[in-house]
Amino acid sequence: MKQTLKLTDIIALGFMLFAFFLGAGNIIFPPLAGQLAGDHLFPAMSGFLLTAVGLPLLTIIAVAISGGSWEHLTKHLPVKAALVMAALIFIIIGPAFAAPRTGLVAYEMAIKPLFADLNLTVFSVLFFAVAMFFSWSQGKLIDVIGKVLTPALFIGLIVLALGVFMNPQDQMFAAQGEYATQPLTKGFLEGYNTMDTFGALMFGILIVDALRAKGITEEKATTKYLISAAVIAAAGLAFVYISLFYLGATSSSVAAGADNGGVVLSQYVIALFGDKGQLVLSVIVLLACLTTAIGLISACSDFFSTHTPISYKTWVVINGVACAVVANVGLAQLIALSVPVLFALYPVAIALVALTFIRSKLANPQASYRLVILVSLLFALIDAAKVSGLDVSFFNFLPLFEIGMGWLLPTVAAMIVMTFVGGSAKAELEQKAA
Repeated sequence: MKQTLKLTDIIALGFMLFAFFLGAGNIIFPPLAGQLAGDHLFPAMSGFLLTAVGLPLLTIIAVAISGGSWEHLTKHLPVKAALVMAALIFIIIGPAFAAPRTGLVAYEMAIKPLFADLNLTVFSVLFFAVAMFFSWSQGKLIDVIGKVLTPALFIGLIVLALGVFMNPQDQMFAAQGEYATQPLTKGFLEGYNTMDTFGALMFGILIVDALRAKGITEEKATTKYLISAAVIAAAGLAFVYISLFYLGATSSSVAAGADNGGVVLSQYVIALFGDKGQLVLSVIVLLACLTTAIGLISACSDFFSTHTPISYKTWVVINGVACAVVANVGLAQLIALSVPVLFALYPVAIALVALTFIRSKLANPQASYRLVILVSLLFALIDAAKVSGLDVSFFNFLPLFEIGMGWLLPTVAAMIVMTFVGGSAKAELEQKAA
């Protein structure tokens, strides 16, 4: 029997994935990047779109074509190594960084300007209690988020985008800092902060679960609908980022001296819409952060319940409480702590996705995966040490090291080499099997 979804369900699936992605980092980083990029807006935005839209899209496609699960994606790696990698990614996008950040951004940008007396601790408890409530019924995610919360969020974003493009608040000024000299690369690295490639590795699996709840179990149908959802989500993300970058690039007069994108966005929206602007912004930010928090808590709970004796619902409570606690660290401190971790693990995630697409070209997939992942990790750790402030000047000879991408060429070189190495051994095994 052919398994199909209605068009409304496909759109809802894409909206749900879009909502999972569109969270705190997606909102706070592009406006400031746009302001600093100024007249170098296009190359900076292009670099950002590569990591914040292109990589997540490719990652979802990689999850789809590899079989729809983490186990399929990492089948050529040692089981324990793959499990540790997955656990680290879930901890990063879950209770350690990304999920608590949703609560912090929601508080700073959506609640504090309207309810200054509301304490962060009280809000974080309320926010993550609501996120836990929606995460509780895992199978109903597509209906709750894809058909209810996301359309409301998207309407708010369209209103904001129309205001930005129809009534820009200033002209573009000269680019600042690294955006003046290497805007494409700076934008590319800035896209790390969204953590969306990590999220895509896990959200893809969550979408597969949602499809199964809708009766889609065949591999071909699952791949088709997963890729369809990814394309819808990518289009939505691109729309948001282009709007926010342009907002930032035309914000110099209304948000001069802003030290983060949240301030840029807040002041710009108030300039556009007056006193009601804060209400528009609060609705957008609160919905965006809440939907992402729901997705992250659900994905983390699903993973840890699969690999431990503890139930999914118990993990929802554990993750929700942990997020509420970590959220009280403070936004600036949380971002500062996350940057070295992202520099260390993002290249590994990128390498894993790239290997999925060239798997059939590898002479010895098992050896290739192990070597390429190891090379990407080792060189990424050097980049991470640099952004942490450690003296790693010995490695200045590495190509692209100065711009924080010393891992790239060694990883690509390892992939190229492994398309040839091990071929003879593979041929011998095939002959014996025949």
